[in-house]
Amino acid sequence: MTRSIALMGAAVLALTAAAPLSQPVQAQPVPAEAQAQDPALAAILADYEAFDRSQDPISAGREGDDEALSQLPDTSREAEVARAETLRGFAARLEAIDPAALTEEDRLNHAFISWIIDMAVERVAFDGGRLAFDSEGGPGQWIGYMAGSTRITNRAEGEAWLERMAGLGAFYDEARTDARRGLETGLVQTRSVVENALMLAETDAAFTAETDPLLRPLADLPASIPADVQEGWRARARDIIAGEIAPRRRAWVAFLREEYLPAAPETLGLAHRPGGRDYYAFLARSYTTTDMTPDEIHALGQSEVARIRTRMDEEMAAAGWEGDFASFLTFLRTDPQFYATSREDLLKEASEMSKRADGGLPALFGTLPRLPYDVRPVPEEIEANYTTGRYFAGSMEAGLPGGYIVNTGRLDQRPLYELPALTLHEAVPGHHLQIALQQEAEAGPYFRRGANVTAFTEGWGLYAEYLGEEMGFYRTPYERFGRLSYEMWRACRLVADTGIHWLGWEIEQARACFAENSALATHNIETELQRYIGWPGQALAYKIGEIRLRDIRGRAEAALGEDFDVRAFHDALLVDGPLPLDLLDQRMDAWIAEQAAED
Repeated sequence: MTRSIALMGAAVLALTAAAPLSQPVQAQPVPAEAQAQDPALAAILADYEAFDRSQDPISAGREGDDEALSQLPDTSREAEVARAETLRGFAARLEAIDPAALTEEDRLNHAFISWIIDMAVERVAFDGGRLAFDSEGGPGQWIGYMAGSTRITNRAEGEAWLERMAGLGAFYDEARTDARRGLETGLVQTRSVVENALMLAETDAAFTAETDPLLRPLADLPASIPADVQEGWRARARDIIAGEIAPRRRAWVAFLREEYLPAAPETLGLAHRPGGRDYYAFLARSYTTTDMTPDEIHALGQSEVARIRTRMDEEMAAAGWEGDFASFLTFLRTDPQFYATSREDLLKEASEMSKRADGGLPALFGTLPRLPYDVRPVPEEIEANYTTGRYFAGSMEAGLPGGYIVNTGRLDQRPLYELPALTLHEAVPGHHLQIALQQEAEAGPYFRRGANVTAFTEGWGLYAEYLGEEMGFYRTPYERFGRLSYEMWRACRLVADTGIHWLGWEIEQARACFAENSALATHNIETELQRYIGWPGQALAYKIGEIRLRDIRGRAEAALGEDFDVRAFHDALLVDGPLPLDLLDQRMDAWIAEQAAED
């Protein structure tokens, strides 16, 4: 899955604090006349770009805006409400344009930006910021991600980072304000999520100069910066932490322990919170980019579980297993042959698979990104509550590679038969390939290069796991079973997430789908369940998006027959960036018709 280093950048666009992705873009601004042929639409796109950049200095700074490098977004509720009013103004201007009078590309951009703005405005009414943290933490983790994406190459960048550091304490202040509003209104996290966040907050409060992530951007500076300047920066940074950050860290711990935890309910999910069902129905629409109801999504998940189980039985037989399904899962979860014996060995396995995946790309893609990626471990201070792997977007402009992040803790819970699917999803042909191409789509409007469409992005990641079969990537029945186990994981998400937040399930009901139908390790199941409890709706996007992508490909293959070119098809899907699924259908149906006409 993706979870951006620039989460605060997503927040300023009226997304919840747990927004999955705010992708930094690297191309320079495209002139308005290149963004649209219609003058009125071109003006809107140019104005929206200026607004977007002003509200999201995190992404703007990563693109090369030197002034933005020292700035931080305003994540307060008051600022969110004010942004909504500005967005309504954009919506009114868009409504004044007749889409029928636009060119095909302008019509697509008009529909897409209208969808983005409408979702953002609707989201504001739910005040999702009241859920100011989740099982993977809160403000401490957000600013840690920000530090991890900061690279200092000259004096101006060093001074900018120190100025930005001086304002980071506001994130803690706003998180406390938002969470207290949640306590007052009943939109609160369940007790288990609070316990996880508290454990991470206590880790933050115990940071030393050797372990503090906020000092890492100053650790290895170029020799062109004089040594006395470097030491002066580090001393100033330590003073900022001691005077501004450390007291906020301690206050956040005290707030979670003394105010929030005693009031946190044992009951799970939005189904048990005031207004929670309405909010969840919105989140389902937003994350899946469809009008599917939670009940429809739940039923789809159940049907997918049944379908995938049939395929899993076939691979179990191919492995020569003569026992039943449950005993095969026990074997996979416990046999030492399936587990690395050191952190280094697990990273080596992931790196080898990543390089092997690179080699399979030219046969499937005509256009590849310029930006490389690396393989790195999850920081040890957050690995206990962290998922198995992630992708962090990089930036060519900022000199940062994309990152395939592998959790090297709890090695007995990180089976190697799952690693091929994880690698294809998080690295290539999954998130790195798709997001880097989106970042490099310089011909399109700014908003599309940074658009966050979870159903497309995560759907593509799951589709990339499936592509491993075409690549011949899975070498044993165990690895093929691991791929199916990962697909089952996403099908069970549809069942469990809707069960928790719509049907009011207890955790045992949600746990059963994963434990009985997948080979996921016990620790991973528990980590994932806490993620779904604390981050409602996001888990729905994966399977919904993947099903639609495979459906579009099926339509293309049926229409084009022997003339179907998978490389051209993938380029048509990816090069111009993601779209909500209905708009993606329209664009790809037009592409299929064009290809058929040419043939």
